[in-house]
Amino acid sequence: MNVYDTANKLAQEIKDSTEYVEYKKIKEKVNENLEIKNKISEFEKIRSDIQILAMQGTKADESKTQEMQKMYVELIQNDLAKEYFNVELRFNVMLADVNKIIGEAVQDIIK
Repeated sequence: MNVYDTANKLAQEIKDSTEYVEYKKIKEKVNENLEIKNKISEFEKIRSDIQILAMQGTKADESKTQEMQKMYVELIQNDLAKEYFNVELRFNVMLADVNKIIGEAVQDIIK
């Protein structure tokens, strides 16, 4: 089996994983609830802006960070949003673990 076949097999296994299937289902539920969808989208926009600033070595405005935290606290009061964030986290952890495994495999030539 060559590396491309293995990558395609990995991609399919990710799509078949519990984490992926649950994430896809919860995203569909969220998309059916326009109010929650919009609140999550607004939260994710702010979170993304803060993450971009952090990657650039710039600290985010404290008010923006506080706004994001406040939005998160409000969102997790809603069962659907809370489930969304929990499922999203599990999916992202799985992807990070897979990336870590691949990164460690080629670490000797990256340094």
